[in-house]
Amino acid sequence: MIPTEIAVYSAISAALFFDFVNGFHDSANSIATVVGTRVLRPLYAVVIAAVANFAGPFIFGTAVAATVGKGIIQPSFSTVDVIFAGLIGAIIWDLITWYFGLPSSSSHALIGGLIGSALLAGGTSALVFSGIEKTLTFIVVSPTLGFVCAFGIAILVMYFFRNYTSSHVNKIFGRLQICSSVFFSLTHGANDGQKTMGVITALLIAGGILDSHSFIVPIEVILGAAFAIALGTFFGGWRIVKTMAFRLTSLRPFQGFCAETGGGVILTSMAWLGIPVSTTHAIAGGIMGVGATKRLSAVRWGVGKRIVYAWIITIPASAAVAAFVSIVIKLLT
Repeated sequence: MIPTEIAVYSAISAALFFDFVNGFHDSANSIATVVGTRVLRPLYAVVIAAVANFAGPFIFGTAVAATVGKGIIQPSFSTVDVIFAGLIGAIIWDLITWYFGLPSSSSHALIGGLIGSALLAGGTSALVFSGIEKTLTFIVVSPTLGFVCAFGIAILVMYFFRNYTSSHVNKIFGRLQICSSVFFSLTHGANDGQKTMGVITALLIAGGILDSHSFIVPIEVILGAAFAIALGTFFGGWRIVKTMAFRLTSLRPFQGFCAETGGGVILTSMAWLGIPVSTTHAIAGGIMGVGATKRLSAVRWGVGKRIVYAWIITIPASAAVAAFVSIVIKLLT
C-alpha cells in the first residue's frame, strides 16, 4: 500500500507533466497563425507565447480551475487514484494525437480521462452531469463562436481597409498580429493552465492536505501549473503547428490578427464565466472563419473534417484509456 502523501505528490507530478504536454501539444493554438502568416519566426513566436501562457492565470483568475476541480467528478469520488488514472488517460491520448498531428483538445482529453476513471470507480453516480453537459455543449459552441467572431472581425477589417494597398495592410497587421498573438496566448494560459490547477487542488483536498470545505487554489499551485504549461509551449509541438498554420487555409497577417482576436475574445469570456472550453476549438474555428471570407473553397474542409473527428472521439477515447489505467492500478495495489 502506497502512503497517501507519496500517492498525492506522485499524482501531482503526473498533473504537472500533463500540463507540460498540454503546452507542448497546444503550442499550435498560440502560434499557428503568427507563424502561418510569417510575421514571426517560430522560435520568437514560441518564446512570446510561453511568457504569455505563464501570465494568463494571474490576469484572468481561477474560475475554470474550480469548475474542473469540483464540477466533473462528485467530491466523494475525487480520490487520488481516480484523478491519477484520469491524468494518465489524458496524457496518453494527447501523445497519440500529437504523433498523428491532430489538433485535438487537451482540455477535453483531461475531462474525458476523469470521466472514464470516475465511471469505473462509482458508475454514473460519480459524475456531475451539469458540469459535463456544459462541457459537451461548448464542444459545438466554442468553434462556432470562434468562426462567427473571426469572420465578423475580418469582414469589418476588409471594409475599413478596402482602399489600402495589400502591402500597406500587411505592414499594419503584421505589427498588430504580434499583439493579437500575445492576447490569445494569455487566454490560452488562463483557460488551459487553470484546468491543471483545478486537478492539483482536488488532489490536495483528496489527500487531506487542504481544507475540503473550500476550493481555493493556492498560489504555489498557480505558479507551478503556469510554469509547466509555459515550458511545454516553449518546446512546442511542431507537427500540429504545421496542420494549423499551413494545411487548414492560407493566411495573410490581417486574417491571422482576426483569427487570434476572435478566438481570444471567446476564451476570455469563457475564463471569466468559469467554463472549460478548448483553445484548439476556438482558434480552429477562428482560422476557418477568416478563410471563409475569401471563399468557402479557401478552407481545406477535408483537413477540417479530420480535426472535427478528433474532437468527437477525444472524450470517449481518453475515458477508455483512463478506465484501463484504473484497472491496472487496482491490480497493482
